[in-house]
Amino acid sequence: MALAYLPLVLVFAVVTVVALTPFVDQLDRLLSRVALATFGRFARDRESANPQQVRSLHGAHVGTTYRVYAARTYLYATVAALAGSILGVYLVAGALVFLGTVTPEFAAQLPAPLGPLVAGGRPGFDLLELFGLFLLSSATLGVTSAFATHQVRWLLPKYEAAERARRINASMERTVAFMYALSRSGMALPEVLRILARNREVYGESAREMAVAVKDVDVFGADILRALERLGDRTPSDELAEFTENLTSVLQSGQNLPSFLHNEYEYYAEEAEARQSQFLELLATLAEAYVTVLVAGPLFLITILVVIGLTLGGTLGFLRLTGYLLVPLATAGFVVYLDSITETAIANTTNDDEREASMVRFVDVPTADGVARSDGGATDLGGKSASGVPRETNRERFDTHEWLRPILYRLRHPFAVVLESPSVVFWVTTPLTLGYLVVRWWPLASNGVTDVSAYDDPLVHAALFVLGTFALAYELHRRRLGAIEAGVPDFLDRFASTNEAGMAAVPSFGRVVDSDLGALTRELERTWADIQWGARIENALHRFGQRAQTPAISRVVALTTNAMRASGDLGPVLRIAADEAKATRRLERDRRNELLTYLVVIYVSFFVFLAIIVALDTVFIPNLPSGGLGGAAAGSSVPTGPFSRAAQLTEAKKDAYSLVFFHTGLVQAICSGLVAGQMGENSVKAGAKHATVMLLASYGTFVLIG
Repeated sequence: MALAYLPLVLVFAVVTVVALTPFVDQLDRLLSRVALATFGRFARDRESANPQQVRSLHGAHVGTTYRVYAARTYLYATVAALAGSILGVYLVAGALVFLGTVTPEFAAQLPAPLGPLVAGGRPGFDLLELFGLFLLSSATLGVTSAFATHQVRWLLPKYEAAERARRINASMERTVAFMYALSRSGMALPEVLRILARNREVYGESAREMAVAVKDVDVFGADILRALERLGDRTPSDELAEFTENLTSVLQSGQNLPSFLHNEYEYYAEEAEARQSQFLELLATLAEAYVTVLVAGPLFLITILVVIGLTLGGTLGFLRLTGYLLVPLATAGFVVYLDSITETAIANTTNDDEREASMVRFVDVPTADGVARSDGGATDLGGKSASGVPRETNRERFDTHEWLRPILYRLRHPFAVVLESPSVVFWVTTPLTLGYLVVRWWPLASNGVTDVSAYDDPLVHAALFVLGTFALAYELHRRRLGAIEAGVPDFLDRFASTNEAGMAAVPSFGRVVDSDLGALTRELERTWADIQWGARIENALHRFGQRAQTPAISRVVALTTNAMRASGDLGPVLRIAADEAKATRRLERDRRNELLTYLVVIYVSFFVFLAIIVALDTVFIPNLPSGGLGGAAAGSSVPTGPFSRAAQLTEAKKDAYSLVFFHTGLVQAICSGLVAGQMGENSVKAGAKHATVMLLASYGTFVLIG
């Protein structure tokens, strides 16, 4: 009998090995070798016949060749076909056992391992029919599994390439502005592309794509023209392909590169405005769709289910399914879709190793043992510092101090940490709310209370506390960053004016710090103090970008510091950065004003939803007659007709309907708040304050009506 399940065990073992290959390098290499040995020649012959698949792999930056990827795809499809075929046999055998269509005598005639699988029951098939059934199910499931595996494997790079193309197009404006500014300062194009590749965390997907051309030049020795041509052939973005083609023509013809980049920047700025207009129109359509499908739709469905339940009965389960499952899942899908079509500005300025090394001063000054170290003091030939402490002890102390420094900073400045990273507030509020829930729920659970409504109030209080505290911290954080970014255009204009008047970069920066730039002034003062204490202006600006962590500041820091290395004439570069910052602020302001209308629509639709739910709970359901004992006068006949079930509605049923209405109102409040944040401010985190307001309104309304 155990041998009957051996094929099934083998199938699960093979599938498990295949599933572990992304996490185990040895298995991954072994699988690639098996795939190449089995399907390598066939995959190589198919490469010329599938140029679209090759282009998708290039556009998605898949880290393998077409031959390896295709061979592994064929191997996966083969494994899926075998697994599906074997599983098909076992599924049919299970169905036969469940239906009881094969006798033990007939099962004994079947070859192993089929006989033990289908034994038991009454005869329903002869031997030929049974094998035909097994063959049909096995072939159907096997072919379906192989086809689905093959299609999914080739759809994944295609989808990733399309997503990269969208992100490249969205970041082309700021990338071309960066190239124009550096070329305007006199820097050669290859060096401009190298700097752009080093700042891809700031300039996004187009900078990552340009890094491919830089790798062709620096690693493989290609000339810049050939590298740009290959980039245009491989990129998934039509806009970038057109840009590289025009750039190659300009370089070959010897035209003025800054003039060309200036024209391209103006073109992409216009494209950005047109793209935003299209995006706002799409958001308008999505807002109407959300209100119709996910607010009005559940409301109509709930009303219909209530009426049908009162006449025919049996719809309370569907009401719970709608409120507890359908609405949250549909809202989550809608939020994910909104996030996928929205351009995400890159705010973090993670430094790579090269940047960290460039910020170290006096790297060429060796210590006594020939290695530059910061060990807490000068060393002598005896291995001790000037104070007589062994050098190794000083190093251990220094390493311990560096490890403890971020922890001590968080303990000493908790409010500053919360304002810089609002998400850390969850580390405080989550344990507090869990403790509160344990204190409130433990007496109920210990007394055997099974009524769900008894546990509602503490859970709502905890949700309001968690959402409210995070919303407050995030709103303060967002307003702080918004106030800092608001002063960027004026800062760049004044910095450019002083530099164009003949001042060097450092005195120009010091003069600008003395002016009033709002919330940006305090950060600039900290940066200026950093410079006065001996830091290079480039390093001080990098630390300023790390503190602010906004897209606008990150781009300004990357552009300014690299322009300083190229030329002392920063005026034209800063003017370009100021124009870009003004255009970005204008687009953000226009978008915020446009989306305010849709935010109001979401609020109105939610309050309409809440009003109708409350009307059903307080007016419609309570006014229906109650059935059960004492539900009718003595000697009166039992009510008949289409509303006979409504006449027999018990108080317990009414309470069940009220509880579902209450929970549905709470769920819809949180869902509508998160959608409002994603749609109005491009972040689910921004929806915390809307969810808090709507949840408080919903809970307060049901508390007031009792």
